[in-house]
Amino acid sequence: MKIITILGARPQFIKAAAVSRAIREHNAKGSYSIKEIIVHTGQHYDTNMSDVFFEEMDIPKPDYRLECGGLGHGAMTGRMLEKIEEILANEKPDWVLVYGDTNSTLAGALAASKMHIQVAHVEAGLRSFNMAMPEEMNRILTDRVSNYLFCPTETAVKNLEQEGFPFPTVRKVKQEISNVGDVMYDATLFYQKKAKETVSLEKWGLVENGYALCTIHRAENTDDPNRLQSIIKALTTINKSLPIILPLHPRTKKIISELSFANLLTFLNVIDPISYIETQRLEMSAKVILTDSGGMQKEAFFHKVPCITLRDETEWVETLESGWNRVTGASENNILDSFENYSIPKKHLNFYGDGQSASKILQTLLNEY
Repeated sequence: MKIITILGARPQFIKAAAVSRAIREHNAKGSYSIKEIIVHTGQHYDTNMSDVFFEEMDIPKPDYRLECGGLGHGAMTGRMLEKIEEILANEKPDWVLVYGDTNSTLAGALAASKMHIQVAHVEAGLRSFNMAMPEEMNRILTDRVSNYLFCPTETAVKNLEQEGFPFPTVRKVKQEISNVGDVMYDATLFYQKKAKETVSLEKWGLVENGYALCTIHRAENTDDPNRLQSIIKALTTINKSLPIILPLHPRTKKIISELSFANLLTFLNVIDPISYIETQRLEMSAKVILTDSGGMQKEAFFHKVPCITLRDETEWVETLESGWNRVTGASENNILDSFENYSIPKKHLNFYGDGQSASKILQTLLNEY
């Protein structure tokens, strides 16, 4: 069986690491061999956002690099679609495996679907119900053309069922929904020991449970000066009582540097983007996490760290309902109120599977093949 895995952005490398490891473990048993071909679209293209992930997470090096980063949504998706189609024509895979909700995800799914190659979507069924988000369009369209929809939660399954999935199709192609759990939970369980043993908080002058970790990267925040200023002002206030460490992408740092409130960054511990293992280390020992990242919301939950989400909505409603996460948007007052009044819930329910999601995905594909 031949699988082509389409990757392009940092969260996808984390998810793919779990499935690639399951494939290697399967092949090591001498079972029916699976060949995985990795296509890296280049959507994230600097070293800390891309190459270092392959190295430290032991993901096989990409077989193809498309270098499609740094473009607008239309140009990026179109160029990926063209190049992925050519690869599929040459490789003739049995499956195309796509992850999440990026332009890379949509391009891979569309290219495969048009060529009648089966598509498996990992992290299917998520909805923010905010059509202003490019990610929402990507995930909805990817789900629509996928054959296997691997959901991370029961909520994701219900979202698909409410939209009418599985859809009847004139091609009579099977379309199945399965709640396999979250592959990011697999990754967290596998790498957390390594993170604690190999990365010291002293590297950043931090102590256990003595700091807040923050990330800001979504366009809705970084491209809106008013939202960005409101968030940074809230962070500088929080920093007076709890030190904040802020890994900041060069693009975001450049945007802030050109705005009137750029001096506020000097009050925070701003560092360059960090690797996955370093991120895990900072997450697990933080007192609280503030982020607009979907993946970090979940990882905060996995590590039992309270989270404040700097967005107007979240796909991970389970973290809200269980009290581990609060959504504040970019409001300075809301952020400060959530920080001052957060508490650690007494219960920590498991919404995201048993840490064997990757194996379940692989077994499903093998059974179908």
